[in-house]
Amino acid sequence: MNNPVISSRKMGFVRDTLDPFLFCVHHLDLYPEGNELQGPNEDLIGRHIGSDFDESNDWKMYHGKSVPGFPAHPHRGFETITIVLDGLVDHFDSGGSTGRYGFGDVQWMTAGSGLQHSEMFPLVNKDKPNRLDLFQIWINLPAKDKMTEPGYEMIWANEVPHVRLDGGDVRIVSGRWNQHVAPSAPSASWANDSENEVAVYILNVRAGESVEVPVASPDANRMMYHIDGGSATIASSELRPSCGMHLRADVPTVIEAMEENVRVLILQGKPIAEPVAKHGPFVMNTQQEIYQAFRDYQQTQFGGWPWGQSDIVHPREQGRFARMGDGRELLPSETTQNHTIVEASEQEQDSMATATSEGHAPPHR
Repeated sequence: MNNPVISSRKMGFVRDTLDPFLFCVHHLDLYPEGNELQGPNEDLIGRHIGSDFDESNDWKMYHGKSVPGFPAHPHRGFETITIVLDGLVDHFDSGGSTGRYGFGDVQWMTAGSGLQHSEMFPLVNKDKPNRLDLFQIWINLPAKDKMTEPGYEMIWANEVPHVRLDGGDVRIVSGRWNQHVAPSAPSASWANDSENEVAVYILNVRAGESVEVPVASPDANRMMYHIDGGSATIASSELRPSCGMHLRADVPTVIEAMEENVRVLILQGKPIAEPVAKHGPFVMNTQQEIYQAFRDYQQTQFGGWPWGQSDIVHPREQGRFARMGDGRELLPSETTQNHTIVEASEQEQDSMATATSEGHAPPHR
């Protein structure tokens, strides 16, 4: 059985996922210059303000009314992984944490027993466009950890392994790629245990080149999504724009880009293999637990919203930072940002050099 492709199909804005993943979207918004409120300096007439998801437009407001993004909303029972390759996100939550992150940073948020948060996209540039390139992925929590304490961790851009390959490059958000290992996931996460083989890769393959994805165990689920660029071939199958593939994780997968560069996202992990009950922002194991989540939220608001307006953003001049609920403030490193590991050859895995170079979803997300 040498063909790694199990199936291939067209995907919508919300990609199909496999256990342990629940949800996956890619936001690519070509926002214009920002106005005084850090919203788009263009007319919003004709847009469905409050629910602007029209894929025919170059950019969307989502649930934002003046600034694009997702004002305060609750979650329980899973984790969100937000990867911002270009642009900025302002985070506020009901636990008192806040921050601004982007340009390669990753936020890993554990909703656990319940948390409200907002994700707004401030358009800080008044004199040039504000491009946003963002992935949001939901990964489930096992039943024993669904009511864990909420919180989040920042993985700054310089901490995400960015490996240059013979045929392209890969960002390792979670898991490992040969000897390169991503930072650990939060302690309650299914991804925290390496035995679960959770991996999140963002892979670029240059036109006319190829990259081989490391194999995993046959128990691991693996999905690959075309993000942008041209088509690629995998064995005898073609991965076209807007499509995704279910792959065998234990069979060597060689991705060959055709006439254009291609970018793909790969999600992999052993399944949690528990019942899943979900409704909007809550993911539990039974319908009764979903009803309880709604009751708890109505009674407690998961700690309430201490920030005033639900779509609050930081001042335009604010840099990237994270302030945790306990008062700790975290800043990205000023000396090693945009760290890139240069891999001389995929066939010469033992001879590595290191160098410094370079630098949502439907409602109730």
